[in-house]
Amino acid sequence: MPSNKLNEKSRTAYNIKADEYDNSREGQFTRNIHRLLLSEAKWQEGQRVLDVACGTGSLLAAMNKSKPIAGFGIDIADRMIENATKKNPGMEFRVSGCESIPFADGSMDIITVCAAYHHFPDTTAFAKEASRILKPGGTLYIADMFVPAAIRIILNPFVPLIFKEGDVRFYSPKQITSNFKRFGFNEISITIHGNIQIVTMQNADAE
Repeated sequence: MPSNKLNEKSRTAYNIKADEYDNSREGQFTRNIHRLLLSEAKWQEGQRVLDVACGTGSLLAAMNKSKPIAGFGIDIADRMIENATKKNPGMEFRVSGCESIPFADGSMDIITVCAAYHHFPDTTAFAKEASRILKPGGTLYIADMFVPAAIRIILNPFVPLIFKEGDVRFYSPKQITSNFKRFGFNEISITIHGNIQIVTMQNADAE
């Protein structure tokens, strides 16, 4: 399915969900991923953090509460961006997909992606953008569903048909890291907590 159609499916679905998302079952699952990521992520006060597919901005809010940051977020659903802006005064949010991100080269210390990588129609384009936007030595965290190989192989050809919200496919940790290594990223760590995986990488080729 073409990227624009997948993006439109995601935009439509999450605009509908936006106002009740935080209280929904999906929102609760996403918060579980946030908690795991926050237990592993490292950041310093004042660092510039971009959350890709930020939803209502809950992850940035939690990071800022623990240690103040300069927060930025993008999401394909404009209603999500409206809610994120209300929740996080002083942070900057923009409506955008992951293939062409409206921030300057080398402008971010950290990029996070939570429960959204499997929605990206063009993960190669996102990897290229992440390399461009992150500062030298900047950190990328991808936290997403972990699906065992046997199930993933059977399920992936049918994901866009089964799921109606722009889901594309599920990835192994190796598939994720291989995609980013082509654009100068080094693997830092991979952790798996049940059905959640957290892949941490560093932008080492942006100097």
